[in-house]
Amino acid sequence: MGRAASSLLWAVVPFLFVVSAWAEDPYIFFTWNVTYGTISPLGKPQQGILINGQFPGPNINSTTNNNVVVNVFNNLDEPFLITWNGIQQRKNCWMDGMPGTNCPIPPGKNFTYHFQVKDQIGSYFYFPSTSVHRAAGGFGGLRVNSRLLIPVPFDDPEDDYTVLIGDWYSYDFKTIKSTLDSGRPLTRPHGVLINGENHKVGEADDATRKPVFTMKPGKTYRYRICNVGLKNTLNFRIQGHPMKLVEMDGSHTVQNVYESLDIHVGQCFSVLVTADQPVKRYYMVASSRFTKYNLTSVGLIGYEGAPAEAPSTELPPSPVGWAWSLNQFRSFRWNLTASAARPNPQGSFHYGGINITRTIKLANTAGFLDGKLRYALNGVSYVEPTTPIKLAEYFGVADKVFKYDVIGDEPPADDKNIKLDTIVVNGTFRDFIEIVFENHEKGVQSFHLDGYSFFPVGMDTGTWTPTSRKNYNLLDAVSRHTIQVYPKSWTAILLTIDNAGLWNIRSNHLQRNYLGQQLYLSVLSPERSLRDEYNLPDLHPTCERRKNIKEKIEDKEGRNNNRGMRERQERQSKIVLDLDEALVCVERQDFSGLCIEAKLQWFVL
Repeated sequence: MGRAASSLLWAVVPFLFVVSAWAEDPYIFFTWNVTYGTISPLGKPQQGILINGQFPGPNINSTTNNNVVVNVFNNLDEPFLITWNGIQQRKNCWMDGMPGTNCPIPPGKNFTYHFQVKDQIGSYFYFPSTSVHRAAGGFGGLRVNSRLLIPVPFDDPEDDYTVLIGDWYSYDFKTIKSTLDSGRPLTRPHGVLINGENHKVGEADDATRKPVFTMKPGKTYRYRICNVGLKNTLNFRIQGHPMKLVEMDGSHTVQNVYESLDIHVGQCFSVLVTADQPVKRYYMVASSRFTKYNLTSVGLIGYEGAPAEAPSTELPPSPVGWAWSLNQFRSFRWNLTASAARPNPQGSFHYGGINITRTIKLANTAGFLDGKLRYALNGVSYVEPTTPIKLAEYFGVADKVFKYDVIGDEPPADDKNIKLDTIVVNGTFRDFIEIVFENHEKGVQSFHLDGYSFFPVGMDTGTWTPTSRKNYNLLDAVSRHTIQVYPKSWTAILLTIDNAGLWNIRSNHLQRNYLGQQLYLSVLSPERSLRDEYNLPDLHPTCERRKNIKEKIEDKEGRNNNRGMRERQERQSKIVLDLDEALVCVERQDFSGLCIEAKLQWFVL
């Protein structure tokens, strides 16, 4: 068997292995057509991004260990990707849908995501990760139900509702992009949406408009509330109805009762609400926090059999100040006796007794570079390389694309002088690490980590020092994927980096993320084994930059062929492919002609 044929065989065998490994778990299939469409959530027509004609997009209803297969057809006029916020993609960062791991889906093409919601439960959502597309739509809910044999720490609700809240701009997303590309900041958002709609208190049709949700008297309902917005923390509450918190970012919580909840961008909370009030209509409320100008939207909840009367216009008050929010965070506790995705208790992982092997401090800053606004972590503002980071790592040519560890584990003494670079932090597989987010600015921050859940063990004002660990919660911090950092404050998280792959750490605020406040954590298994990480899947999308490279390859091959047999046998007379061209050879599984030489040169068969 030739070396090229052997290489092809080994490219196929791991794929078959992965499929067989998942064969015992059910599959659910979706076909999504991504298109533009006119939407008017704030009363002004604007260009939106629709999935199967819907804004927001369709909800995904899955169960632990399901294999989720989503065939996405990109009918936009620019590349597009979707990421699955909070889904850990165990051993499979290829399906994370971030530009650092995936080439975007070109216009007019499709790509099939295939991932398993392995050992997870809870409330999540998906959204576009390319450009500023999430400012136009393309987002939706994603729930992972517990398997039937796994006990849940509350009775089955009468129904299960998804509530997507978030702030919104009435600008077209291309206007937002051009504003940011010019180095100018965005204005404050123009409104708040609840499931894609904005309504004010006391609208004329409040007595007759169809409620967003309906409840039967005496029954209990689950509401999964996710902040899918662009900038602002939102406070959520329901007229006359306390909320029992039962789950947060995929973890069961101690079931405390709250009148309202601060939900930061990227976070999802699950609450139980009992319909034990007079039979009529009520408002659910989402309002902005920590802003000079309050933005509020309401949605109707109607009791079954309620008369056609508008709800009371007296809304439950919103809390004031971020100290209230910090104290609420400290009241959240992991439910240590609950089963999660597996029958073992959630508290069986005693994170508080593990030695920390590395501490990484990340300080967010804002500044101007060549007169343009940028955001940074430890003084460096992230820029996307032309070749996805993960592809460069996979083929062993990372040094041709980026440099590891361009930031240190400590912020520089002067982090105001921002520079541009691709930030990839090199992590050691299975290390137990501490990440401290330091917010030196006046606004609340929200950070997300792909590929993992972590324990937010500490949060306080001022500056973090090693003595801050004395006040860590080392027993029952809620395991989650997104965490806030209050103004002039810090937040510390602990986690084991045992999921091999490339994982994005990002600001959830659109403007900050787009202008550089993000990085990637690279976690490579030293054994490079399928036990730890899957191989590059077949039919992975080809990057936009390499659209014309196939023609360049064919042209070079043609010129070489015309030189005659004698010249082709002389290596010095051959035209050798560059790295990007070589990657295209591998993507299209072409191991003939110059592609063979390219693979020998760059990747080693």
